[in-house]
Amino acid sequence: MSNILVVGACGQIGIELVIELRKLFGLENVLASDIKEHCPPSLAEGKYVQFDIMDQNALVKIVKENNIKQIYLLAAMLSATAENKPIFAWDLNMQGLFNVLELARNKKIDKVFWPSSIAVFGANSPMNNTPQHTIMEPSTVYGISKLAGERWCEYYFKKYDVDVRSLRYPGLISYKSAPGGGTTDYAVDIFDKAVKEKKYICYLDKDTKLPMMYMSDAIRATIEIMEAPKAQIKVRSSYNLAGISLCPQDLYHEIKKKFKDFEIEYKPDFRQEIADTWPNSINDLAAKEDWNWKNRVKIEEIVKKMIIGFSQ
Repeated sequence: MSNILVVGACGQIGIELVIELRKLFGLENVLASDIKEHCPPSLAEGKYVQFDIMDQNALVKIVKENNIKQIYLLAAMLSATAENKPIFAWDLNMQGLFNVLELARNKKIDKVFWPSSIAVFGANSPMNNTPQHTIMEPSTVYGISKLAGERWCEYYFKKYDVDVRSLRYPGLISYKSAPGGGTTDYAVDIFDKAVKEKKYICYLDKDTKLPMMYMSDAIRATIEIMEAPKAQIKVRSSYNLAGISLCPQDLYHEIKKKFKDFEIEYKPDFRQEIADTWPNSINDLAAKEDWNWKNRVKIEEIVKKMIIGFSQ
């Protein structure tokens, strides 16, 4: 068993990924890390280290001292937040990736996971059943950095045989950690407000359909692609990953079945412009064919799990 480092472990994906990796591979084999001084209580049982992924010397030191052979690089500034800090977002999203890819190029680690996003697509991409290979003209700093990252990942694989693997995540839904400033975060916040306040003001139009996925499916996909034999990973930029497609009105109607007095108001802001450039639905046939990916959790189960989660 080679030791695993999860960078950005305190984020929405990171917390649940670390928990699952530790279940599979043992507490002692999965090192959580983040720029935050303290880790969440749910990660406190295992090892945790604070550092900045942009500090290459610190990264090298941690890898060497802990015999790290796999890195899951999750640290990034997401779409809505990145629009307010474009230069910093670009530096963080790209320099962190280069630091990890260089470690792999120099054979200090064996395998890398780096997440991309549906943000790589743009207004000129096919909106429905968006294919694996298509026009990609992102209009946000986040999307631009993810598209650039995809090209660098493929370059490092072809040029240096770096075993880097990637998924284009759709919007992710979970109650276990706070969202990190993404355009699809309404699909988490709406449940919190439904349970606690019975009213939600949505920053997207009611019929803005976007690809979404429950977090457990995203975590499973992440581990499955990393555990798949190298020969099966034929896409070295990033795989399309589809869950379900829904709009705020879909979630509202499902939640309304549980909370009759729940109300919603639509007040689109700058995030609407971002969402309008993203796909309505995703074609993930390549992932299904190459490493047997399959989404499991549907909208009714998502609503049930989210309401229970926020009611605890």
